[in-house]
This record gives sequence, C-alpha cells and structure tokens, in this order.
Amino acid sequence: MKAKPYYHQQNTNAAASGGGGGGYSSESSNGGSNSPSPPPSPRRHSSISHSRRRLRTKSFSFFRRDSFALTVSFIFRRNLRYLVLLCLLYVSGLIMCVGPFAGLVGHTPVPGSVYRSHEIFGKLWDQIQSDNSSAIDLSSVWKYKRLKVQKPCLNSTVGRYFGIEKESPGPSGFLIVEANGGLNQQRSAICNAVAVAGLLNAILVIPRFEFNSVWKDPSEFGDIYDEDHFVATLDGYIKVVRELPDLLMERYDYNMTNIPTFRVQAWAPASYYMGEVYPVLREQGVIRIAPFANRLAMNVPPHIQLLRCMANYKALRFSDPISTLAEKLVKRMIEKSSGTGGKYVSIHLRFEEDMVAFSCCLYDGGKAEKLEMDMFREKWWKGKFKRKDRVILPGLNRINGKCPLTPLEAERHLASLLKMFPLVYTKESLATPDELAPFEGYSSRLAALDYTVCLFSEVFVTTHGGNFPHFLMGHRRFLFDGHSKTINPDKRKLVLLFQDMNISWVTFKDQMEIMLSENDRKGIIVPRVRKINRKTSIYTYPLPECRMDAGLPIFIVRGIPHPK
Repeated sequence: MKAKPYYHQQNTNAAASGGGGGGYSSESSNGGSNSPSPPPSPRRHSSISHSRRRLRTKSFSFFRRDSFALTVSFIFRRNLRYLVLLCLLYVSGLIMCVGPFAGLVGHTPVPGSVYRSHEIFGKLWDQIQSDNSSAIDLSSVWKYKRLKVQKPCLNSTVGRYFGIEKESPGPSGFLIVEANGGLNQQRSAICNAVAVAGLLNAILVIPRFEFNSVWKDPSEFGDIYDEDHFVATLDGYIKVVRELPDLLMERYDYNMTNIPTFRVQAWAPASYYMGEVYPVLREQGVIRIAPFANRLAMNVPPHIQLLRCMANYKALRFSDPISTLAEKLVKRMIEKSSGTGGKYVSIHLRFEEDMVAFSCCLYDGGKAEKLEMDMFREKWWKGKFKRKDRVILPGLNRINGKCPLTPLEAERHLASLLKMFPLVYTKESLATPDELAPFEGYSSRLAALDYTVCLFSEVFVTTHGGNFPHFLMGHRRFLFDGHSKTINPDKRKLVLLFQDMNISWVTFKDQMEIMLSENDRKGIIVPRVRKINRKTSIYTYPLPECRMDAGLPIFIVRGIPHPK
C-alpha cells in the first residue's frame, strides 16, 4: 500500500491546475490533471489560559458574595444535564449522518463524506480525452514573482553567538540529542539541536538517530549527511564534535544512558532551556535530551533562529552516495523534459499504510480494508483508537479535508494515474537496479533521493501534510526567491467536487484553475514576524529570518545550478 513520490514533467492543463496525483513525470497528453503521524503544530503558550483561570477564580469569588448569582449558578447546574444531553444528541446525529451507520437509517450521506473519486474518473474519462484546449505552459504557471520581505532584526547579542565579540565565555558543556522519526523529522531535530547548542553555548555532539519501528532504517548521521561538511560549515558559529571526550565517557562508565537526561516538553521555549537545562549543563558538563523531535519552540531570538537557517540550508548536505545518485536523477528528468525546457512536475502522494490508518478514513476496499486498518492501528497505537472517549467518524474526516488523497484524487489505483499521464517516472524507473541496490532497505536514504528531485521541479504537488512537504515547501521558498511553487489541493473543496456525479469536465477543470491561482497566491505568503512572536514553522516559512542579505550563504546542491 506504500506509495512513493512520483516525478512528473507535464504540459497539460489539468495536472498543472492541481488535479490528479503522481510523482516524477514527463507528459504531453490532454489528461486530467514527518512517527507515523505528522508532528503537531507548535503550541501557543498560555498567557490566555492563565488569564482565563484567574478570571474563573475571580468570578467564583463574586458568586459566593452575591445571592442572586448563586441562584443563577444553581439554575445553570440543574440545566447542565440538558446541555450535556444536547451535546450527546448532536454527536449521535453526526455519527448517524456521516458515520458508518448512515446507510442503516436511510439517510443520504452528507456531501463529501463518501469516497467516490474512482467513479468520477470513470465518468469523466471520455470528456478528458476529447478535451482539445491548449495546455498550460509550465513557465507561465506562477504569476506572482519576486516579493519584498521585511529585514530580520538581529538583537545586540548576535555578535557573541557568531564570533564577532572575542570576549565571549567558553562553552558550558556538551549537548547530546537523539533524533527520532523519519528523514525530515530527524532533520528538524538536527536544526533544533544546532539552535539549542547556540542558545546554551554548548558543544554539540553529532546527533544520534533513534531506530524507528515504523521506518525501520538503521542509518546513522554520516550515512545520510556529509559529516565533514556539517562540522566545517558550523565552525565559528557553534562547535560540533563526533563523540564525547574519553574522560567524560569514563565518568559515566561508557554508558550513554548514565548521562543526565532531560525529557523536554514539546515546543519548549528558550526560557525553559536557560532556566532548567543550562544550570545542569554547567554543573555536569554534559547533558542528553531524548527524544528530541519538536522540542524547541518556533519563537526564539533572531540570532538563534538564524542558526536553524544555517543548519537547514547550508550545513546539512546529503552524503556523497546520496548526492551523486540524486544529481543523476535530476539531470535525467531534465533531459526527459526537453519539450518543456527541462521543467517537470513532482508529486508526493503520501498514501502509505500508516498515514491511512491514522486518518481513520474509508476508501473503496470494503470490509477487508477496514479489517486491515483496524489491525494496523492496534499494532502500532495499541488501544488508542478503542478508547471509550474516541469517536471515529470517517465521513466527517473526509468532509474536513483530513483524508489522504489517493493518486486518483496508491498502488492499486496507479493504473488510472498512468492512464492520464503516460510519462510518469519514479526513482525506480529513472535509476538502474544496480544504482538503487545500495539504498534498498534504507527508507531515509531513499526519501533523500525523492527530496532532491522534488526540490528542483518547476511544480511540487503535495496531497497530505507531514514533514516531507513542509520542509520541501520551505526549502523551495528559500531557493525560488520566496515562492514555494507548490500546489497544495484544498481537500475540503475537492471532496465536494468528487462527490458530484453530475459534474462536467469543463466545470471540474475551471475549479482546478481557481485552486491553482489560490496556490500561486499562497506560495508567496510570508508571516509577519514582530520581535519574537513567530507562530508558524520556520522550516515551512523560512523568511524573513533566513534571507540571503541576513548573512546566510545560498545552498546549492553539488553540480546542480541554482534554479531561476
């Protein structure tokens, strides 16, 4: 059931408008168009919740002093049971209307709650084939060009952290982190580790990769990234070493688990590290943080934010074996795209078993599919989805745009994709078996190949959330003058279109063109960052902190020119 990114060079109106799915491809027909779950969004800390708690406390004191308020409170408590009953009735209604029992009670399913993409495709295929309208020129897809961005405001301590002030104190100790998850969740952990090392004035030990039971990739840092380049690039910003000094290891009996270990809350602010972690680091000389995914807030001082940029766009370069093959794949895609000036479309399907199971969505596999997904959920998440307070509403998930798109809207539907786009390529079709043999069984190394080919495509299409598309969108913004050049289909609108069995191809295509225009507009969105109040991911929206004129050199894949 696992589907990989496909790379697609294309000269057709439907796909360039955001319809269809695929991966790397070269096309001239008239056809249609980061753990198992993605990490949560950064938590927005909590002055509001504290204020609300204070407000509740004050209100309660007022009620105790006021007999009239006591009467109102008494009446409210008596009617609370009816309020709860109404809520239960509402939830029950949802279950009956958009849940698995809708058909049993004779209700017509709510529009968008049922998977019908395969039926729509069959109905529209003849219209798609007979569409003789002119194709979209890839070079004219993006109307919005270079954008103006506010300059980052570096504070007065930036010089100390970047080696400008010679009187900076010596390092406070060694920092060890264990990065978990897949390729890009580990990438996030590495960049955050560099930032935390700068924040704590610590020496960073090359991050260790925790073996993940889902990805099953035993790769170490040096298998995926160029260690020498990582160390040399950060030299002068933070010091990076490959291992702890022998004297420190001897103190802890050469057992990494004996080192003082922090379990840091997700999205911890800089103040937590300075108040809780830094004193222990100064006292012990070394600390270990495990696990380390999403353990640093997005709101950090500008000079620390710039360290994240340095790590992500300059210090992290794929290892020679990965870079060498990735460059070959990019060049082969450019050659196969000669009809469109070397421009191609890349599509990340993300229709994998873990993602589908976690989404609790239903497709067209019937009882066998449901049984398989139930078994997968029980295996990897135990009783999480069987708790009494857990209500699973597949139809509502689909309406809310939370269901992964199939290649039609993977593998059993791949024939439909190839029918629409005969010139579809994957790394398996671009590379020889001998070239891929060293990568087999290493999911992160294979993902690194996909990442590079998608990075240099003219159009990147993502069908679901996760670290892979979020990092790619940010990296492409960094390279393409601030424009992500990404199509992220609006699944809430799509499920309604795919539900309409009377829709015509012309109407569907018009809706896709509107969606393309919206993605063009959103591609240049830059969050307004005032002082230290960033609420969005700097890995998805790297500007303004990662601007070139902020002192951050450009990242260029070895041998591949910077795209324009």
